[in-house]
Amino acid sequence: MRKTLEKSQIEALLNRAQTAQNAPGNKAARSTQRVIPWDLRKSNQLAPEQALAVTTLHESLARRLSGSIGAHLRVAFEMKLVSVEQLAYREFLGRLPDITYFASMHVMPIDARSAIQLDIGLAYPIVDVVLGGTGTDAMDVRDLTEIEEQVLESVLRVILLDIHATWAPVLDLDFKFEQRQRNVEMQNTMLPGEKILCLGFEARLAETSGTLAMVFPAVIANALLRRLSIQGSYSERIPSRDTSRRMRERMVDCRFLVDLSLPLSTVSIRELVDLEAGQVLMLPQRAREPVYVNVAGKPMFRAQAVRHGSHRGAKIEGRIPLAPSSAKRSER
Repeated sequence: MRKTLEKSQIEALLNRAQTAQNAPGNKAARSTQRVIPWDLRKSNQLAPEQALAVTTLHESLARRLSGSIGAHLRVAFEMKLVSVEQLAYREFLGRLPDITYFASMHVMPIDARSAIQLDIGLAYPIVDVVLGGTGTDAMDVRDLTEIEEQVLESVLRVILLDIHATWAPVLDLDFKFEQRQRNVEMQNTMLPGEKILCLGFEARLAETSGTLAMVFPAVIANALLRRLSIQGSYSERIPSRDTSRRMRERMVDCRFLVDLSLPLSTVSIRELVDLEAGQVLMLPQRAREPVYVNVAGKPMFRAQAVRHGSHRGAKIEGRIPLAPSSAKRSER
């Protein structure tokens, strides 16, 4: 049966609800609530341990670049890492000056594009040194010519080789130089809203200093961060006596395949080709020499093949010394 409320009943319910909201307890509860603003752009930022791992890796890259670029230019060259951050690609583009050097790289096998940006004021002395100058002459701010771009490209190829060498133990990628990008081409290198990993370096050549930035899209940055987190989570532990005892007790009941085999011998191909059923293959071992007892495919003991009733067996004569690599693993 459907119930219909009268006007007086509805007003009584509303007054009761309003009285409950204005009660002292509810006012205190509302006064304790705090609204904290949250910037969605800060989501998916680098965790402290991730930032530390990326910083450590690319500080070694900066040291490598200081030596390799200095050797390439045959002058003193210094580079150091100054920033590691994640931001949207459009934010990175908004920081760039009107005239800059921006080149794209093709990264395989991920099949993605990354980029390197270099202060135009630092490009001048680099080109000057490659062409035989001192790199100290003052130059007006202008764009690079095609010849200067080709000269600078040789230095960028050195940088790409060092990135590959630094990343290889963590993530083996192949970096290929594509071309310099301008204006609209820079906008199309990556998606404007894509979260990128930006590495900022400060470089110094002669009396000039400037910045160099390496930009990696999310697909490359996430792959690198995953590998770094895997390596960081691994730590070699020395087992305690109690742990070793429990491990030995559990291994006592484990089963391993055991077989007998002759020691290794050399036989010519001609002998193997001429073998037929019923023939006897002569081996260099004497009949009374012991054979090997193999445990899980590895020779562990010397023994004589024997028979006990209807069963075959092995009479152990001694243990075979462990190989050096196996001994080192057992010591660990």
